[in-house]
Amino acid sequence: MYYQRHIFFCLNERPNGEDSCAQHGAQAGFAHCKDRVKGERLAGPGGVRVNKAGCLDRCAGGPVAVVYPEGVWYTYVDKDDIDEIVDSHLKNGQVVERLVLPPNVGR
Repeated sequence: MYYQRHIFFCLNERPNGEDSCAQHGAQAGFAHCKDRVKGERLAGPGGVRVNKAGCLDRCAGGPVAVVYPEGVWYTYVDKDDIDEIVDSHLKNGQVVERLVLPPNVGR
């Protein structure tokens, strides 16, 4: 396995004004996660890859991120939430239950 985990952040912005992750701080969440993963020396082969994504089609829960290979969907509000995802899930494999996006939340 090249990477142990991937985290994908939806950075989509809808041009028609519909609600989208970009309107809810997605870029800041992505940037903070990338910095934290690098700072914790988790980045790179055998570790964690932080990726940008287009629309993940779960806009109603935005901003959203998904961690693979577990397939855990998260919603987050601020840097503290991102820190908890990094410290608990990306470092130690423990899902942050309070931030898990309910399965019925879609677009």
